[in-house]
Formats: sequence, C-alpha cells, structure tokens
Amino acid sequence: MRKSIATVSVSGTLPEKLRAVAAAGFDGFELFENDLVACPLSPEDIRDMAADLGLRVELYQPFRDFEAAPADRLADNLRRAEHKFRLMARLGADLLLVCSNVSPQAVDDDALAAGHLRLLAERAAEHGVRIAYEALAWGRHVDDYLRSWRIVRMADHPALGVCLDSFHILSKGTDPGGIEAIPGDKIFFLQLADAPRLTMDTLQWSRHYRCFPGQGDFDLTGFTRHVLAAGYRGPLSLEVFNDVFRRSDPAKTSSDAMLSLRFLENSVLGAGAPPDLTGFAHVELATGPDGDRLRRLVETLGFDRARLVDGGEAAELRAIGIQTPDPVAAAGHAAALSAPAEAPDGTRIDFRTAGPGRSTIDHVALTAPFAEASLWCRCVLGLRPHESLDLPDPYGLVRSRAMTSADGSVMLALNMADTASNVPWQHVAVACDDVVGMARRLMAAGEPPLRIPANYYDDLDARFPGAPDLRGTDVLYDRADDGEFLHLYTATIGRVFFEVVQRIGGYSGYGAANTPVRLAAQHGHKMRRE
Repeated sequence: MRKSIATVSVSGTLPEKLRAVAAAGFDGFELFENDLVACPLSPEDIRDMAADLGLRVELYQPFRDFEAAPADRLADNLRRAEHKFRLMARLGADLLLVCSNVSPQAVDDDALAAGHLRLLAERAAEHGVRIAYEALAWGRHVDDYLRSWRIVRMADHPALGVCLDSFHILSKGTDPGGIEAIPGDKIFFLQLADAPRLTMDTLQWSRHYRCFPGQGDFDLTGFTRHVLAAGYRGPLSLEVFNDVFRRSDPAKTSSDAMLSLRFLENSVLGAGAPPDLTGFAHVELATGPDGDRLRRLVETLGFDRARLVDGGEAAELRAIGIQTPDPVAAAGHAAALSAPAEAPDGTRIDFRTAGPGRSTIDHVALTAPFAEASLWCRCVLGLRPHESLDLPDPYGLVRSRAMTSADGSVMLALNMADTASNVPWQHVAVACDDVVGMARRLMAAGEPPLRIPANYYDDLDARFPGAPDLRGTDVLYDRADDGEFLHLYTATIGRVFFEVVQRIGGYSGYGAANTPVRLAAQHGHKMRRE
C-alpha cells in the first residue's frame, strides 16, 4: 500500500517537510494549503521538488464551506474553486479535499448539497480534478460519513467521491462497519489519525491531540480493515494535528510516522507479529565516576541481573536484556519495521533466551519523549499501553504511562517531565520478598533508602486502616482490590536509582499514588547534597 502524510503533520518550512517525509520513505503527501501559501517557491517549483524527491502530491486540501451554502454565495464559491483547480494543475495534483460546511449559514438540505457538489465535480472534471468530500465531526449539518456518502450518491458524478477520516468517525463513536457498504471506487481518499480518549470539545481534540497509529486509543486496525474490505486501493495517509509534533524535529517525526504506518499495515494484514516476551534477562549500567558506590549498592540489593560497565560521564542505564524464545526473530521484527534497536532515550534492547532462575527485575523506567516512546514500545516490543497519569512534582508535572507485555512479564514505565527542572531519572525496580528487611540492610551498608517524611505515614493511617506500621523504615505502601504493594527507593547515583518492590497477592500496579512523595523526596535529597 502507498503511504502518504499531510504536510500539517510535520514541522518546518514546506521544503523541509518534503525532504523529511521523502527521507522517511513516504510515497506521497497531502499538501496543506497554508504550507503552500507561506512558501516562497512557486507551485511549479514545489511540483518539481516533489518529483525529484520521488513524492506524489496525493491530495490538495482543504476547500471549505462550499455545499448547501445560501444561493448568493454559490457564484463566489465556484470562483474560489476555479482558482484552486488552476493552482492544482500547476502543482500536478488531481484530488481536492472538500470539508463539510461548518458555516452557520449552511442550509440543512441534502438535495441542495448534492446539487452543489455535482456542479463542483463537473467543473473539476474539466480540469482533470476529482473531489473527495469529507464529513467533519463538527460539520454544521453533515457530521457523519454515512450522510456524506448519501449526498455523494445523490450527486451521482464520477469525479465525486468520499474521503474517510478515522478521527472524524471514531471520535464520535460511530460504527465504522457501514464503510463496507460504500463501493471502493467511490472512496477517493483515506486519512488516518489515532488519538487518546479525551472528554473535550471535538474540534479542540482534533486540532491539538491527534497522534500516529499506535500512540492513541482508537482501533485503527479494525477501521482500516473495513476500508480495505470495501475495495479501497488508494494510499494510507496520515493527517495528524499535534502541538508537540509542530515543534519537533521533522526528520524524527516523519520517521515515527512511517514506523506507525508500517506497524498498522502489518496489523491489518496479520503479518509481522511482535515478539513473544517472557521476562527481563538483565540490565546494563554504566558506572560513571561512582563505580565503587554503585557496585556496593548492587551487591547489597542482591541484584544479580545487573551488568556493570566502567565508563560514562555518570551512572546510567545503557541496555535492557529482554527474554524471548526466538531472539533472532525478535530482532528481525524490528529490522522489518526499519525501527531502531534502541528505545527513544537511547537505551539499547538486547533480545535473549531465558536464563536460569527467576528474574529479579520487576520493571524498568525510561525517560523519553512520551508519544515517541509509546509508539516504539508498541511497535517493536508489542507492549500494551495503560492509562497515562499526570503526577505532581515540586517543580511541575511528570507524565507517566505503563507499557506491559500480554502476560505482564515485561513492564516498562515511561516518564516525561514538562520542564527541564524536574527531569525524571531512570530507575530499575528489583523484586524482593521482604522490603522492610532490605531497608535495614541498606541502612547498615551506608546506603539508606530515600527519606520519607513522617507526614506520609500519618496520612497512610488515614487512607489504609490496618496498614503495617512502616515508620522509620522509609518504606512506602499501597493497597488495591488485587493486593498490597510495599516499596522503597535508593538515592540517585548519576542518572539512575533503584526501587525495591514487594508485591502481595495479585497487586499489578506501581504505587503511583506514592510518586509525588518520591519525587519531592528526591528533590529534597538533591538539595541537601548540593
């Protein structure tokens, strides 16, 4: 399947965008009108540049507020359209996106809308252009893809079809199964975007929070299967409005976009399944200048899954070994997606067969760009995302999301801070059967756990009747329907610290309610040392 992306999805000038999407391997692009208007190059220059880069102008967009407008607006609307048709000829584009009318003056009359669109299609055909009509989720009257298809069917012109946009359909909770009733040759274009589930105005949701397939909560695999089952054979095209992407490196954004489309294509076709992960094999830590201290801490923890490597400017997590029955196939899966072998924060992933004994690694936390890391974990490792959390830090917020394998044997926590002053550190969580006993051993070794204030334990008594008395241990506690959780944190060495966890019953969380206490304690410890 051809792969395309809207220029609005990538930051930079139009030439920068085109070079980035070409380098990422896209076949074509949707040219967003604002990008052209702000560009000093002529339409002919853009056409030639695209051709030199091996790109096709798949769609020119958007043309707004045309159909079912008051009668006195029709002539002016047709004049606007004629200008666009001439411009598209200069660009070498032959498909124009027409969004459903959002004007308060639009008339709620399907027959009138069909008549206007037929007239537009007739004019377009004279210029070798086709019209793709799209129902916006916030359209004044046409806000549903089935209604847009009904109007296109009424207009009955070969140069008029529909554009289907996953966001406009899935954000409204509309059943996409009806897509299969639309003839494939009347689906002129397909736009894809994922999004997190949010409760907010749909227009604002669309304009600021769309993301690439695999980064959000929509079932894009099922959606795309419906479109292909209808007979659509055009490109898979990404149209993503996102504030973060608008200020990110266009090359990196384009690379992530292509990764998301390859992953979606594999999911739709049932090919290239992610590896079967069975647990953690090891972590590799660079010691930095604190090698002796780090070795002493690892020895006190009894952490036999740590590999320490001398060097580096500071102690940090360098690599994670992940167990899988077929390491070669796991590495091949990543290579087939053209995905890097490192997590977005630079942590290397080593696939290994299962070693002797039960792994003592409970989970590992990475600091990385949130959307980018979520996509990488989902595509390369096949991890499932859990609900993201915004956790208060003394100097801002830390956004956190757990990503887990199907059986929970591999758990990664992704953390991203909103300001440079509260950058979260990497950490490795070590499983233990007696956290309180471990706290005593750490104290005796001169590496006491992170100091937890007495106020925390006063509040603990109020929140959890019957909770163990943990005063003086610096051990934190959480309880849920599935069990209990005790954990402590070591001081940070370089960029990394350890968490020691004890799970009782079937507790499957991470003690997220205690994270603000931990963050405050870490900042306090840092200030005392400085």
